[in-house]
Amino acid sequence: MAVQKRFIAGAICPRCAEMDRIRSWEQHGIRYRECVSCDFFEQLPIEDETLPELTTRVNQARDDRSQEDFQPVKILDPKAR
Repeated sequence: MAVQKRFIAGAICPRCAEMDRIRSWEQHGIRYRECVSCDFFEQLPIEDETLPELTTRVNQARDDRSQEDFQPVKILDPKAR
């Protein structure tokens, strides 16, 4: 079975600095990257450990803030002076 090689959108080759020329694939537990414009080639072992998800405002539980933390905004009429 042939390995499917995919281009990495927006990737810049570290050797020739061309954009959108890097393709990547995985085979036998190793990730490969190569540039189709120059002779850049790299092998990276695939780590079995999964990294924890980064903390963002989207994946965090909402704070149970009481109404005391909020104050109403009072809009002033500049012509009322």
